[in-house]
Amino acid sequence: MPVKSDRWIKQMSFENKMIEPFEPLQVRGGISFGLSSYGYDFRLAPEFKILKDRPGVIIDPKTFSSLEFEEKAGAFCDIPPHRTILGRSLEYFRIPRNILTICYGKSTYARCGILVNVTPFEPEWEGFATLSISNLSGMTARVYANEGIAQLIFLESDELCDISYLDKQGKYQAQKEITGAKI
Repeated sequence: MPVKSDRWIKQMSFENKMIEPFEPLQVRGGISFGLSSYGYDFRLAPEFKILKDRPGVIIDPKTFSSLEFEEKAGAFCDIPPHRTILGRSLEYFRIPRNILTICYGKSTYARCGILVNVTPFEPEWEGFATLSISNLSGMTARVYANEGIAQLIFLESDELCDISYLDKQGKYQAQKEITGAKI
């Protein structure tokens, strides 16, 4: 599976709306975002879900909808120590049938103890990516909306997959908002 270059990412974004909005250059001045040599640094949208602290409550992916969240919108979000919030990408993605992405958090945040977790974007998945953002430090940590949060690496297969995310009607297909765990 070869890694795709900046030229390929740019072409796919312009011709097939693979990334919208698409920033064709690396934008600096804050936490960088946009096209890089072999990937794309995407931004954090200005909306967040913060899990309400309820001692004794178990976070269970099978009963996730019963959890209570505080919704926040703004230029930044402060994450309490040892806590996790949900956010979403500012960009909307449409992944081609022969592509798989892998996502890594930005090093600027990693150096502050902030871990960004996003599962791979499967072939023919589309939507805004829901992000799990964890503060591993013992201090309050801040993340910034409209700035880079993570980098996508695009991997191309030399053949098309038999069953894409669209074919199997994946439960997170075309999500438009921060989406919690579904069973």
